[in-house]
Amino acid sequence: MRLRHKTKGIVQVIIVLFISYIIYIAISISLYGNISEIVKADAALVLGAGTWEDKPSPVFEERIKHGIWLYKNGYVDKLIFTGGKGKNNDCSDSSIAKDYAIKQSIPIEDIFIEEESTITQENILFAAQIIKDNGIGTVIIVSDPLHMKRAMLMAKDYQLKAYTSPTPTTKYVSLKNKTLFLAREVFFYIGYEVYRLF
Repeated sequence: MRLRHKTKGIVQVIIVLFISYIIYIAISISLYGNISEIVKADAALVLGAGTWEDKPSPVFEERIKHGIWLYKNGYVDKLIFTGGKGKNNDCSDSSIAKDYAIKQSIPIEDIFIEEESTITQENILFAAQIIKDNGIGTVIIVSDPLHMKRAMLMAKDYQLKAYTSPTPTTKYVSLKNKTLFLAREVFFYIGYEVYRLF
């Protein structure tokens, strides 16, 4: 009886600690999204967010726009767009982003794309090779605020000298959308932390 009571107490402590950890991560992700390091860097690394046929999704478009803003305001000299082909798409996300940027008067020679990635970790991994191959020293990572903490952790793991600049015009504005995005990020952030252990 005493052993059962002790075991129950240990389980309750573990549950409380786990819930506390989840809350801590959620708060940390939320606060991190408020950080914007507007500095001079070699390139803006724009993380993919899907396309609708031949157009960027509304979320991706805001990321592209912010990357272009950084370029046009002299904070970066190059743009790196990431994202492979979505299901049933003829073009990669990054090539669609490239076309969008060209229409906004960005010189084609200042645009790099990677067309293989399907998840954030691959965005960073494949972009890291472009960065290495082209002698790019520093990057500003562009994504939605709630995505930044995980993206920056991955950038650190791939030895990128990176700064954070979340989109000021994120499409995740309603409480429902923010909550769902935050819950998703907490899940994937913890999952990535576990992945790093192995």
